[in-house]
Amino acid sequence: MHERTARPLDPSSDAAIAASVTPRPIAEVADALGIPADALYRYGPYKAKVALDFITEIETRPRGHLVLVTAINPTPAGEGKTTTTIGLGDALARLGTRAAVCLREPSLGPVFGAKGGATGGGRAQIIPMQDINLHFTGDLHAITAAHNLLSALIDNHIHWGNGLDLDARRISWRRVMDLNDRVLRHVTVGLGGPGNGFPREDGFDITVASEVMAILCLATDLADLEERLSRMVIGQTRGRRLVTAEELGGVGAMVALLRDAFQPNLVQTMEGTPAFVHGGPFANIAHGCNSVMATKAALGLADVVVTEAGFGADLGAEKFLDIKCRQAGLAPSAAVVVATVRALKMHGGVSLKELGTPDPHAVTRGCANLKRHVENLEKFGLPVVVALNHFTSDTPEETQAVRATLAPLGVGVHVCGHWAKGGAGAEDLARAVLELVARPSTFHTLYPDQMPLTAKIETIARQIYRAARVDITPAAARKLHEYEIAGFGDLPVCMAKTQYSFSADPAARNAPEGHVLPVREVRLSAGAGFVVALAGDIMTMPGLPSAPAAEQIFVMPDGFIAGLS
Repeated sequence: MHERTARPLDPSSDAAIAASVTPRPIAEVADALGIPADALYRYGPYKAKVALDFITEIETRPRGHLVLVTAINPTPAGEGKTTTTIGLGDALARLGTRAAVCLREPSLGPVFGAKGGATGGGRAQIIPMQDINLHFTGDLHAITAAHNLLSALIDNHIHWGNGLDLDARRISWRRVMDLNDRVLRHVTVGLGGPGNGFPREDGFDITVASEVMAILCLATDLADLEERLSRMVIGQTRGRRLVTAEELGGVGAMVALLRDAFQPNLVQTMEGTPAFVHGGPFANIAHGCNSVMATKAALGLADVVVTEAGFGADLGAEKFLDIKCRQAGLAPSAAVVVATVRALKMHGGVSLKELGTPDPHAVTRGCANLKRHVENLEKFGLPVVVALNHFTSDTPEETQAVRATLAPLGVGVHVCGHWAKGGAGAEDLARAVLELVARPSTFHTLYPDQMPLTAKIETIARQIYRAARVDITPAAARKLHEYEIAGFGDLPVCMAKTQYSFSADPAARNAPEGHVLPVREVRLSAGAGFVVALAGDIMTMPGLPSAPAAEQIFVMPDGFIAGLS
């Protein structure tokens, strides 16, 4: 124990770099956006929640421009989407723009697992980095408690007579926790005799996969939050009638647990740019965007708001545009697609260990992935610019290969050095973004509300994934038909598939086309307001890797938490 905590801190680590900056008092950060001190609920000197009544007051103000940062399909080489979002926000501020950043909250599962934290890296981070990556303001714990309260109410209802005639075999509401733990994917509850309830199969999802998380991020006020929670479907009766959370009588208590968590969190970047960090649904199994409350608050206070959507543009960006923007009435002005030469070489067939060898031809091959994401975003009427995160191993020939590929599309490519230089390394990107947002918005969603659910799935598969066809299992097709009969046909579709490929095969990198997209299951998220279509093998409770990040995290003698990244 003592030997472990006595290890020296790596000065080049993200944690050490973040700790080298003294944050501005949160009241100063808020004042820069015109948020009065009495609208803040402080959680220490450097983080606060913004009061809901103040957010309501600014709803009628003219909105700033919304810029979406997305990326190519992720690879082990890394892309740096969050880092670019932060660097772009800082660069805009350096150019004199009243800017704000909107991000999701980190989940403890990835922090202690394989992915690490979600506060950026190098000189482009949000702070206080340690707080944000760990418990922050307790939002994810509140969501966990609210979700599991409903789980407890379900089994309690069955124990005390089951007046709703719930079919224990068809309860779809699982339990959640904010950690990766594969052994909890499938469990049996209620063992130990009659006093412990009725035995039944159950399981755990990670908290960020909870519909409660999705609802918190899509609700527009407390009344909307309660209404959405009320209409969540938790299972079926033995007569196959859908049963909602409202029928169990605990929604008011859930709202009570979520009241404070529903208020957006305000922090700052290392350069003092205001950052709203709120909500955190995964993008491969949910809609992958920060909260509507935070985004709308930022748009009422800043001239340009930079936000991100999870994973590649085929997942996060499509859901941001077709689900979040549709429901919230948002119209983004531009999109930034993030890539690296290293990641493009991996899409071009180069192995991870060979990425240090210059290979412009592999970059050109891998640019097919980047080009497709750009083309897809343009289908939504969005002007696009590419941010190429710079690595010291990049050669001029490799960078030129990216520019040459995008030139026929008229899309600019800007080499960015915000990881090493902060906002100063992204000023060229910021100038390009300001030119794009000055144009009139032509944004539109990919499909209309009235399109049948099956057709919505097929539209996404063909237009975004470039699949030849969709193979929907008979059971999933029956459910889609039942959802339409029940009045849910106008909902958008939330595709759940691997983030690593345009297909359902994670090994199919670059730009596969003509493939078959298998939809094995569909789920109704009536409260969140979308239908989930599971394509391929998607886990809602991740497991830990062979060498989890948790093994490298420790507390130093002075209390500093080292090992976070």
